[in-house]
Amino acid sequence: MPAILIHGVPDTHRVWAGVRRHLTRTDVEAWDLPGFGAPRPDGFGSTKEEYAEWLIGRLERIGEPVDLVGHDWGCILTARVASLRPDLVRTWAGGNGPISARYVWHPLAKVWQDPVEGDRFMAELTPQGFADDLITGFEVPDDLAQEMVRHVDAPMKDSILKLYRSAVRMGSEWEPELAKMTAPGLVFWGARDPACQVEFADELGRAIRAERVIKLDCNHWPVLQRPAQVAAILEEHWQRHQAA
Repeated sequence: MPAILIHGVPDTHRVWAGVRRHLTRTDVEAWDLPGFGAPRPDGFGSTKEEYAEWLIGRLERIGEPVDLVGHDWGCILTARVASLRPDLVRTWAGGNGPISARYVWHPLAKVWQDPVEGDRFMAELTPQGFADDLITGFEVPDDLAQEMVRHVDAPMKDSILKLYRSAVRMGSEWEPELAKMTAPGLVFWGARDPACQVEFADELGRAIRAERVIKLDCNHWPVLQRPAQVAAILEEHWQRHQAA
């Protein structure tokens, strides 16, 4: 019964490295989403629906329910999967990924959703400029920001644009299904996140009837800023449901 960790944007499986160093269990896998360090299948359009279906297909191949965890878009997508296919998920945990009709996309998301401005942003993007934005705007440690932007390649840029353009109304479209989640849920959230405000941690917690909503004193990336705390939170959550 493995634990599966799913990253967000603009990340790869590497975003979980710090958390994984603090975990005691060994049956933990961090997956790359298509276009984010992994090839996109033929015909894959990088929409939110296609990512959810891709996750469902891969989880089905495991053959038993998993402990599913997501951050940022990983939170959004795994919550969707746990809502649509509760049979695939033993426990769920996620953070800093709002799923609410009341959530207003952050300014950069709106740029990416615009077909002209988004394309221009990606064409003009420089690794150092992006790293500087992550460091100053989101308090990502310098070395981790540099590592993150090093993997932002052409397929990832294209995938980001297509994902966000498919998700203009994601909150209103996907929020109602959250009530179908049956797995014991945990919400963890960087409380100083300027893009995904902490009020949406409580809202997500209510929507899925979460056992706990934990707010950490950090920005958008608790998995990078508070990896030991996130690992401890997850292990306590998993241990509570070992017999489930």
